[in-house]
Amino acid sequence: MKNINNHYFRRRGIETPFFILMLLFSGVSISSQQIGEVVFPRVVTEEASFRVVRLAGDLNYPWALAFLPDGSFLVTERPGRLLHLDTRGVRREIQGLPRVVASGQGGLLDLVLHPDFDSNQLIYFTYAAPGPGGSSTALARARLSEFRLMDFQVLWTMEKKTTAGQHYGSRLVFDSKGFLYMTTGERGDSSRARDPSDSAGKVLRFREDGSVPADNPFVNRAGYLPEIFSLGHRNPQGLALRPGTGQIWLTEHGPRGGDEINLVKRGADYGWPVTTYGVAYSGARIAESPTAPGIEPPVHHWTPSIAPSGLAFYNGKAFSFWEGNLLSGSLAGKQLVRVILEGDSFRREEVLIRDTLGRLRDVRVGPEGLVYLLTDSPKGELLRLEPLP
Repeated sequence: MKNINNHYFRRRGIETPFFILMLLFSGVSISSQQIGEVVFPRVVTEEASFRVVRLAGDLNYPWALAFLPDGSFLVTERPGRLLHLDTRGVRREIQGLPRVVASGQGGLLDLVLHPDFDSNQLIYFTYAAPGPGGSSTALARARLSEFRLMDFQVLWTMEKKTTAGQHYGSRLVFDSKGFLYMTTGERGDSSRARDPSDSAGKVLRFREDGSVPADNPFVNRAGYLPEIFSLGHRNPQGLALRPGTGQIWLTEHGPRGGDEINLVKRGADYGWPVTTYGVAYSGARIAESPTAPGIEPPVHHWTPSIAPSGLAFYNGKAFSFWEGNLLSGSLAGKQLVRVILEGDSFRREEVLIRDTLGRLRDVRVGPEGLVYLLTDSPKGELLRLEPLP
């Protein structure tokens, strides 16, 4: 494995017309109005070379990215702003958001489009919602009309509020059957993660209207919330559907070490805090063993921690050698990591970018097969990886 650090970034430009011709020849479609500013002209990795282009800057802690059918973007900013960015770089604020508690790790968080967005214009988002006792993770949907949210609905809210400012989870993904999955963190209280009567530290599964599917694993089971799909998670901030399958994969933050990649299985217990490869921030041991009977082990763990956030399976033509690989951003590690799987098992990984772009909050694969990143900063950026010969 080859770690790509600063000295791999070649600071020699490439002519834009040649780049466009190369993309057209490879079958990748891109608007000339979206060229942006080249941040690094060449990054050399094992299977591909690419350049990094800045499409937008001065974003205030951007958290999530969505692609609109016309080629423009929606971006959430954690302090509580939803932006529309067009292909010329013009940004407009979307009006009509609910009250958001922007404190600690909370705020306006993930965002996904309804699978039939072209016809219904529905978007779904998560945020820290206020209430008696503090705040908690909430799920809402609304119809996007020009630059305003209409028909706003709160679909689900975590019942127990707390003044703690950490571990909201909040990633969203629709599966191939139209069910919506949502992650929740345990809000800094590890005892909540495996409590079946508490929605914290879980993967939840809903119908598109926020109702609970009848085939959820704990429906009609005494003591269990019916929306729970899996439990025992610490703070999952990466969630992705594996193309061509019904599989949902996630990444979650461990404590000091023990960050995990997990294949989400219905009704499974992922063990936090009974099992973990990490230790407490003090260095004290948390779990007697990283594995235990009845606990689903991680597919892979990162120790020391990289703080994974943002997860996507690569599916496209632009980086064909990455087909089927997982791409994970990281906060503490400031990395973009390519994870190569063999079936449902971890094979190896490659660090594509390290300590160069900053904390990577979100990773998305665009409809044209290019890779997009959001950096976690008060001067955050929307970046794109574009292939080079």
